[in-house]
Amino acid sequence: MKAPVKRSLADRVARLVVRSLVGLPAPVKRRLAGRPTVVDGQTLDVNTQVGLRLMRFAGWSDFASMPLEKARAQLSAEAWIFGDELPIGSVEDITIPAAHLGLPARIYRPAGLTGPAGGLVHFHGGGWTLGDLDAADAVSRWLAHHAGIVVISVHYRLAPENPFPAALDDAVGAYTHVATHAEKYGLDPDRVGVSGESAGGNLAAVIAQETARAARLGPSPTPALQVLFQPVTDLSTKRESYRLFGEGFTMTEADMDLYRRSYLGDHGSATDPRISPLLADDLSGVAPAYISTAGFDVLRDEGEVYARRLEMAGVPVTLLRTPSLAHSAINVPGICPPAQDALVTAAEAIRSALAAGTR
Repeated sequence: MKAPVKRSLADRVARLVVRSLVGLPAPVKRRLAGRPTVVDGQTLDVNTQVGLRLMRFAGWSDFASMPLEKARAQLSAEAWIFGDELPIGSVEDITIPAAHLGLPARIYRPAGLTGPAGGLVHFHGGGWTLGDLDAADAVSRWLAHHAGIVVISVHYRLAPENPFPAALDDAVGAYTHVATHAEKYGLDPDRVGVSGESAGGNLAAVIAQETARAARLGPSPTPALQVLFQPVTDLSTKRESYRLFGEGFTMTEADMDLYRRSYLGDHGSATDPRISPLLADDLSGVAPAYISTAGFDVLRDEGEVYARRLEMAGVPVTLLRTPSLAHSAINVPGICPPAQDALVTAAEAIRSALAAGTR
């Protein structure tokens, strides 16, 4: 494992404050949060509302309003302050060869695994611009523990320094390497899936499409399952959820505009299905999908439209919206009960889909 990051006094105090607030009685948290936030018939989780108020009090703003390096540092700080280090069997930092590079990766193994296991190759969020392995740590731990599988979390090159298709090349390369060397990682090659959150969900969705296309031409590994948490599926259109949740929540419209510019760079097109998987002409034959959306999220509607398009193409799909959840709150299950529920429900579906002999 890498050496622990030295955290500032302000971050350590914030972590203590967050955990103290979460443990308060519900009526006290409600008074701290203020009046319930109700949008589109949904009520925001009170813990998230308290967290947003705490962040505003601390002077934190949306990522689009700050220099890139500061935004990356803030996301790293948030992941640690609000994160959850759920104990599991083992966690190991490794390097995965992909796209002629050595990609940082982390393997999460639950206790008690015997023999080849099911697994997920997981990709973090952050708009292809922010984020790292630490940002996906809590989700990786929860899925490994509750689904009883191996999770291999992979970091990919970030934009704007490395615009499209760098992240996708890394993601496809990482999945292909793991799938073709499954035994090396203690995995059953027939039970390897892909997963991701936000931009990582976008990468996982495109991997499912690209590998299905390759498999039509000859032998090629395809995921047993794609698990998409609050995925980006269409950068070409802003749907109603952008209007409803574009300001004041955990990801803003301005954030997404920044991510879009950064990832597309000078040569990417928002109508390219490798960037906007919702726009693919043919979705038949891609991996069965589990799609988890959040009620308070600009990406909510496009994720749910993607689920419907997959279903129309004959792909087995499970779609679950958590109405009280905000974007990226899936990464903080230790302090957000709706995130816990969403992850445990997803883990149950993953366990079922990747159980021995089900494919």
